[in-house]
Amino acid sequence: MHKLQRLAADTLAEVLGGTALHQALPPRLGELATAGERGALQDIVYGSLRQLGRLDAWLDALLERPLTDPALGWLLRVALYQLAWTRAPAHAVVHNAVDAAGPGWRRGLTNAVLRNFQRRRAGIESMADARPSARWSHPDWWIARLQADHPDAWQAILEAGLLHPPFTLRVNVRHGDVAGYLQRLAEAGLPARQSGPDAVTLERAVPVHALPGFDTGEVSVQDAGAQWAARLLDAQPGERVLDACAAPGGKTGHILERADVDLVALDVDPARLARVQENLDRLGRHATLIAGDAAHPETWWDGRPFDRILADVPCSASGVVRRNPDIKWLRRPEDIARFAAQQAAMLDALWRLLAPGGTLLYATCSVFREENDGQVRAFLARHAEDATQCPLPEPVSDGVLLPDAEHDGFFYALLRKT
Repeated sequence: MHKLQRLAADTLAEVLGGTALHQALPPRLGELATAGERGALQDIVYGSLRQLGRLDAWLDALLERPLTDPALGWLLRVALYQLAWTRAPAHAVVHNAVDAAGPGWRRGLTNAVLRNFQRRRAGIESMADARPSARWSHPDWWIARLQADHPDAWQAILEAGLLHPPFTLRVNVRHGDVAGYLQRLAEAGLPARQSGPDAVTLERAVPVHALPGFDTGEVSVQDAGAQWAARLLDAQPGERVLDACAAPGGKTGHILERADVDLVALDVDPARLARVQENLDRLGRHATLIAGDAAHPETWWDGRPFDRILADVPCSASGVVRRNPDIKWLRRPEDIARFAAQQAAMLDALWRLLAPGGTLLYATCSVFREENDGQVRAFLARHAEDATQCPLPEPVSDGVLLPDAEHDGFFYALLRKT
């Protein structure tokens, strides 16, 4: 276990040093021999990042003076997470953490901190909960922004950010329906329930290749909230469609499952476009893939207008932090304005590519209003002569899907060119 703890601590140190989790974790997973060990490492790292505000506060309460060894601090956070949120035997967690701590005073301090936490846990938890950043395990500026943007729902949003995300699939309507696929899952011993028009949520996550029909494109992994994008875009057979910022291709595939359209999948990163192609190959669907910047269509557009455009723009990703828990610790307040400026530039550029009478679906995975309805209001003000906002159906009538146990957080706005 001490190797597991050390790898987790090293991953946390690298992530909080500025490296994205999806880059820092895979090399460490490769150092472990079994699927069980890899699963345990992933759980510890993701869980520690979700609960980092609380772990920081606990460690502050347990130390008499600041640590001079940052690496030891990450190891202690990992061990505290294991003691509080995993089923690992407490004596094994402490023993292995002491072994992993290194020589001299580090061993004694590690033993003292972890034993003290076990004795004083209730009081330490109560003390930490008095600090908002510990109680909700989000940065103070993030909490304040949510309180301003969602005065009636900010606590629910923060609580959702601490949950394990649901494992949700999208059933390919070209192969069958939700009822039929639920039966196949039941026969495979995988309990599940319907969670959207084409969505199925499993009680527990499993390797994708263990899912019936996954390799043949009968289902894809996609959050129930994200599945609204293709449904709201509502592309019709024969139309010319642009999926801007398409990678990794989940929404691209869903559009093509719903209708035979002439689809262009655009992304600024050629390497990420390879992921789009892999998804299309598995689904047996075709699109034209273009590497290009949505904000600068003059470098790639052929001049033919699109009937529908999905603008799933870069954003703070504040609605999907439970899947990407590093985001809330790496983002800075000034990043939101930067994203908003980028989104505005993309919207204005993509609008020029839309045919008269066509529709553009603006989408983010953010819960911050500056990126969502604030962005749309500003766009409509700039384009008062040729843009109108279309109504959306329930449960997205106001465009907002706040994160909960069923889905992540998203925003949608459907804009028509008049």
